[in-house]
Amino acid sequence: MAKPKTDDNVVAQNKKARHDYFIEETFEAGMVLQGTEIKSMRAGRMNLKDSFARIRNGEVYLHNAHIAEYEQGNRFNHEPTRARKLLLKKKEISQLIGQTQQQGYSLVPLKVYIKNGFAKVLLGVAKGKKNYDKRETLRRQDAKREVDRALKERFNG
Repeated sequence: MAKPKTDDNVVAQNKKARHDYFIEETFEAGMVLQGTEIKSMRAGRMNLKDSFARIRNGEVYLHNAHIAEYEQGNRFNHEPTRARKLLLKKKEISQLIGQTQQQGYSLVPLKVYIKNGFAKVLLGVAKGKKNYDKRETLRRQDAKREVDRALKERFNG
């Protein structure tokens, strides 16, 4: 049987984002890429560490996202950390402007994936966590893991 056309092929994930921020809302945006960038992305050579999104002149740009140069790309290769334009509807951009104007909120890319042949980025409107919030989250995860382990042992053991 043929593979469905709507597969989400995750290229890169920002795992640290959910640890460092409270994600309030997410938006899916398209990416404007050059030919060698999409080829390198399909090969899985992308990193979202330390990347962020910023709104400038009514347009959203992704900064510091590293897409490695394409090996077969000669002099037409791209710059690895250039600012890339993100495609969103005007209504979504105005909503993002309103949310990021508030103190402490920023736009963080959560993951990049290929959907129906197009590169997409999942943007999160995020508020930074304090150190005690991070410790509380880790404590809660550990407690949940212990409960799951105990239940598993009880029913399987």
